[in-house]
Amino acid sequence: MVCEEELLVEKVCELYDKISSLETLKPCKNVDKLFTQLVLTCMLPSPIDVTKLSTSVQEIRSKLIRLCGEAEGHLESHYSTILGSYENSLNHLHIFPYYSNYLKLALLEFTILNQHCTHVPSKIAFVGSGPLPLTSIVLASNHLTTTTFHNYDIDPLANSKALGLVSSHPDLSKRMVFHTNDILDVSNALKDYDVVFLAALVGMDIDEKNKIIDHLAKYMAPGALLMLRSAHGARAFLYPVVDPSDLRGFEVLSVFHPKDEVINSVVIARKYPMPMLQNKCSDEMQAFNPVNLGNVIDELVIEEKL
Repeated sequence: MVCEEELLVEKVCELYDKISSLETLKPCKNVDKLFTQLVLTCMLPSPIDVTKLSTSVQEIRSKLIRLCGEAEGHLESHYSTILGSYENSLNHLHIFPYYSNYLKLALLEFTILNQHCTHVPSKIAFVGSGPLPLTSIVLASNHLTTTTFHNYDIDPLANSKALGLVSSHPDLSKRMVFHTNDILDVSNALKDYDVVFLAALVGMDIDEKNKIIDHLAKYMAPGALLMLRSAHGARAFLYPVVDPSDLRGFEVLSVFHPKDEVINSVVIARKYPMPMLQNKCSDEMQAFNPVNLGNVIDELVIEEKL
């Protein structure tokens, strides 16, 4: 097993050297090839604990996560521009190379949310929505068809592109709102949301991520749900890891680590203190049929955190 871990670290470091020497991280044949190799390498099941790696490998991992974040931003921006050139942008989402992953991740997150939410959320905030807000679009279109989504991003250009994708859609144009803010500057508005999603690349190291989590703990409504994306095993070379113990002010409800092509782990937590919730499950939530989930629900062996 040690040998396998050494080979994995060696391969990741080799890819880091190649990626860090690229002139640009914008989508092109060479960039796409290297990041595909990296993702496939890190997707393999591995018991590796990245916190126990040497200092030099930890530094490489930290830099690699930032490079992945930058490349992901370029990729989303590139495809948002292409999609924006179509008359009905949302009919062409399948051209984005990782669209099927987003469909699976959104279904997984909705399933987990459905297990812990007593009512259909009226307002959801998505922090770090980017130029191609696929999670919000998929959840709003397929799963939460009456919910309003407030998308927060620090980049005005990203919001402008994202708004362009939904502005001509008769339904989503009314239920997708975009805010250009650093989430650390948003306080009272956070009390309005039943659920807050935190994108994987908002806060790229532990200190940044914890600062944001502490801010959400301070301003979110008591009893509101926080959904975070984390990473597990070798996938932690691609995305930051959220340790449940870092969720001060929240009760961690469950943690799920996918084993398929969905890269991100999903953590759901509820803000303390939890008031008595009066809302009964609505017909929409009751109508949800887990049988339709197929393999996703079969693997939904959620690690309950007491």
